[in-house]
Amino acid sequence: MSASFKAAPFKAAVIQAASIPTDSLAAAEKAAGLIRKAAAGGAALMVFPEAFLGGYPKGASFGTPVGMRKPQGREDFRAYHEAAIDLDGPEVDLLAEATAETGAFVVIGVIERDGGTVYCTALFFDGDKGLVGKHRKLMPTGAERLIWGFGDGSTLPVFDTPFGKVGAVICWENYMPMMRMAMYDQGISIYCAPTADDRDAWPSTMQHIALEGRCFVLSACQHVTRGAYPADYDCALGDDPETVLLRGGSMIVDPLGTVLAGPDYSAETILYADIEPAQVVRGKYDFDVVGHYARPDVFELKVNVAPRRAVTRSGE
Repeated sequence: MSASFKAAPFKAAVIQAASIPTDSLAAAEKAAGLIRKAAAGGAALMVFPEAFLGGYPKGASFGTPVGMRKPQGREDFRAYHEAAIDLDGPEVDLLAEATAETGAFVVIGVIERDGGTVYCTALFFDGDKGLVGKHRKLMPTGAERLIWGFGDGSTLPVFDTPFGKVGAVICWENYMPMMRMAMYDQGISIYCAPTADDRDAWPSTMQHIALEGRCFVLSACQHVTRGAYPADYDCALGDDPETVLLRGGSMIVDPLGTVLAGPDYSAETILYADIEPAQVVRGKYDFDVVGHYARPDVFELKVNVAPRRAVTRSGE
């Protein structure tokens, strides 16, 4: 039997907190403190929101009407690029230190800098091993495409852990049926969904995925106000520092669609739930979307997991 099905019960947490959008080192320090706090609350596995380091630019336009790029928009992107993190930088060191100290497995959304491009990325930290991998968002949504690069199939990992098979799907990637199927095929049992979607409809999506994949779903969204951003931040939602830009809605769902925690829209908080991994197999008794409920004679999905680069070199 797969080790993920034999994992012992444990406590998980989703961290609903505000980023520090223009200071990723300070945001990493805050995240490290929240990791220690959640661990003190008994959590062994934790999920943070999308873009917790680097910030989610809610309401910003980056100066780009159709057919134009305004000079201020270019400066806004430069500042956003500067706030992104390098994977060999001090922010990662702080998170690795906190996970090593607590022994926790942590999934956290960051804005990752790679050359002139930034990516919306989920990082995976193992308490014993540090940073073990990443997932770059495959399909930025709407205006996100102005500022974020597109990931490829080489960063769609699912990790074997003492808690089960852990992977991450970011925000509206969760509406991509083929991506969900690619994750289910890897045996994901702890399905992490860092997000910036705080709409009323989001919880139904999380319940659907839990039922479809017969997995635990852990969704984390920021609760952040306009006051977390600089006074001169270009925000279509106004400049009142009390305006809530993202209202949370973090939650945890079990493999039969039962909501174990949340959704919470009230404030920054940590939500906890007791996870019984055996519930995954109980759920698959009558529905295994890549097993006995699949019809490979009718439907087939092909996934390209090769890294895709603009330039390849040979002959050196």
